[in-house]
Amino acid sequence: MRRGGTGCLRVLAVFTLLLFGAVGGALWYVRGLLGPAGGPAYTLEVKPGDTLAGVAGTLQAQRIVKNGDVLRFLMRRSGTAGSLKEGLYDLNGQMTAEQVAAKLAGPARIPTVSVTIPEGRRVRDLSAIFQKAGFDGAAILKVLNDASLSPYASGKQQNLEGFLFPATYDLRPQATPTQIVQTLLDRMTQEFTTDRVASAKKLGLNVRDWVILASMVQAEAANDAEMPIIAGVFLNRLRDGMTLGSDPTVAYGLGKDLPELDRSAGDFRRDTPYSTYTRAGLPAGPINNPGQAALLAVLSPKRTLPDGRDAVYFLHGLNGNIYVNHTYAEHNRDIARYR
Repeated sequence: MRRGGTGCLRVLAVFTLLLFGAVGGALWYVRGLLGPAGGPAYTLEVKPGDTLAGVAGTLQAQRIVKNGDVLRFLMRRSGTAGSLKEGLYDLNGQMTAEQVAAKLAGPARIPTVSVTIPEGRRVRDLSAIFQKAGFDGAAILKVLNDASLSPYASGKQQNLEGFLFPATYDLRPQATPTQIVQTLLDRMTQEFTTDRVASAKKLGLNVRDWVILASMVQAEAANDAEMPIIAGVFLNRLRDGMTLGSDPTVAYGLGKDLPELDRSAGDFRRDTPYSTYTRAGLPAGPINNPGQAALLAVLSPKRTLPDGRDAVYFLHGLNGNIYVNHTYAEHNRDIARYR
């Protein structure tokens, strides 16, 4: 009996050792599956309709995790299996499976395309900018020509000229032309604060007039510092009933760029709704899309000379300076001196 009991104990001990060995081996194996898979850096893009099973399989194939089922288990256990969001996840094979699971449970990086609209560009210039960035320029131009999208343009002009804010935009690659254009319109609307609109009203300008004048200032000024000076001259001339005599308005009305104007060919005598040589007051609409500096310059104009007289004339000299005068005789004198 004693020998038999000893034999049973030996068998039990061996079985126990084997059991612990098996459990230890299993734990070692599972722990190994949780460790880094050793693959290179990889950016996972999650698209609408993608499943966790599909994502886990991709990450296993890319050696971001050793086993996709383990990743799925970790996310189910933590309650984040349904947390995948559309967008990009930056991963690498040096991350543990738990780190990968935590990353996937967090926010996705949204893919965007950066597009810069410089100040003073016309509607006709914008489609090429968007086309270069990878969007459908022709489709966007079609929307840009839909004046009904802006209450300030609708029924007053043929396109959205003037109401598309120049800035750098980070746009979704899947954004529609309407969404893109609306983004620019919405950003311009942010400039029309209650205080600024009230300031424009004190100058006798509604929002559209303000933008029209700002577009002229944008086109005329060589730099931001000149903008309040030019705005002051234009406002004084408007008040006095003088024609504004702005070359860029002539160019816009003729569909030309400024360097293409030909005085000898009669360009400045040709009448268009935009010409401020042949018509008094503001042109028929904005002549470009002005930036914030031009918009604010109209609201904070410099209307007088150092001697207190009104600023009525300005010119750019060949030396790069701007010359401002009160009388036409003074203006002609500076033309002779600096041009």
